Amino acid sequence: MARIAGIDVPREKRIEAALPYVFGVGPASSRVILKKAKIDPNKRAKDLSEEELSKIGEIIEKEFYSIKR
Repeated sequence: MARIAGIDVPREKRIEAALPYVFGVGPASSRVILKKAKIDPNKRAKDLSEEELSKIGEIIEKEFYSIKR
């Protein structure tokens, strides 16, 4: 599984569908995150590079987790 923000997301799913497995991220947030990260939402989680995973995690932690704390 790909690990994003401390959560293992399903590797076989499209990243747009896999991101909602992270607490606090829904379908709409998923699209916003991927647009900011400039990542194709149809890309499979298993096909993401470490750099892309880090960028997604960084956006989630800075813009979504900070709101909930």
